[in-house]
Amino acid sequence: MPALWPALASMTLLQAVVSLALFAPGVLAPRLGIGEGAVSTFVFGCFATAIFGALQGGVLVGAIGSFRVATGCMVAVAGAMFLGMTGSTAALLAAGLVLGLAFGPETPASSALLSRLARPEQRSLVFSLRQCGNQIGAITGSLTLPVLAMVDPRSGYALIIGIAGIAALLFAAQSRHYDPLVREASHGLPLRKALRLLSENARLRRLAIFSIPLSALQLALNAYLVTFLVGTLTLDHVTAGIVLGVAQAGGLAGRLGWGFATVRLAPTRLVAFIAIGSGIFGGAMAILPAGTAPALLAAVAFGFGLTASGWNGVFLGEVATCAPAGRAGEATGAVLTASYTGLLLGPGLIALLSAISGLRLAYLFLAAAAMLVGLWLLRLRNEGSDKHPTL
Repeated sequence: MPALWPALASMTLLQAVVSLALFAPGVLAPRLGIGEGAVSTFVFGCFATAIFGALQGGVLVGAIGSFRVATGCMVAVAGAMFLGMTGSTAALLAAGLVLGLAFGPETPASSALLSRLARPEQRSLVFSLRQCGNQIGAITGSLTLPVLAMVDPRSGYALIIGIAGIAALLFAAQSRHYDPLVREASHGLPLRKALRLLSENARLRRLAIFSIPLSALQLALNAYLVTFLVGTLTLDHVTAGIVLGVAQAGGLAGRLGWGFATVRLAPTRLVAFIAIGSGIFGGAMAILPAGTAPALLAAVAFGFGLTASGWNGVFLGEVATCAPAGRAGEATGAVLTASYTGLLLGPGLIALLSAISGLRLAYLFLAAAAMLVGLWLLRLRNEGSDKHPTL
């Protein structure tokens, strides 16, 4: 059996690069003169294709292997960033559609491989560590892209293209060792079968429902926080990028900390607390006034990231545990269909609420939805409706 940790490191890098590409337009938007509507178009395009990419990620893994899928994802990232350089709304939509071809399959590809390499008792921690790639990419983008944008926003896209090229070469070199483990072991999942899998498995269904509002709130944090800080709280662009970096540092701490917390807390209770916390910190961010003390702003941003961007590892680890034997990639694709629904509807909802009363209203609405899900999960647990000891 090939070693777990090199595969984990590479799959973490895969997510980091995809994450960096996803955050790029939101961070570069103010300097390119891109408004919230154009950013929403990019995000909508990404998650529109990501849904189908996630559902078919299993068949890609079964046909060519996880690392060859990862290599293809890097090609899609490079293509999306090339399209994004123009800054027009049409080009951003095209960039989003292409990026979705990377964003959709990368998680099922990782789940199929890591679920075979990790022992059951390792999975929550392994998936939490892997999900740290999201924060690594976001922190890298938060600290580097605003500085590059001051010189030429297009240089930020060029940097991501270069990183994707290097990662593609690394993944291609590893495919010979790891891809035979998952070839012909995963299958595509049509939408009808995905919905059937969720309807037949109550634990997967609850995880899917839980993920919808938290996915939308996480999107609001990752894609719109810089725009909110610059446009509503009147911060300069570099300072706003630093605040986003603080939030992503909170997400990194959360993904590590929540993974270790599963040793003592059942996942249902843990995700309920995370959801409630994300509602509290998301609502707090929404009501901060312009001129807020930097220490308070940083504390709220860290807590926002800790909760709204720190839940994914525990979530995906539990999905792999709940999945039928040998079908972790398919189960992940099925559950991510619900998650991506939140991500797909989020941009339109955020744009609508922002048009009515600014981004404050959007953050308040999504924070309230996340808190309601947390309370709902606690009620299920307190009523003893979960027969499984962990969910």
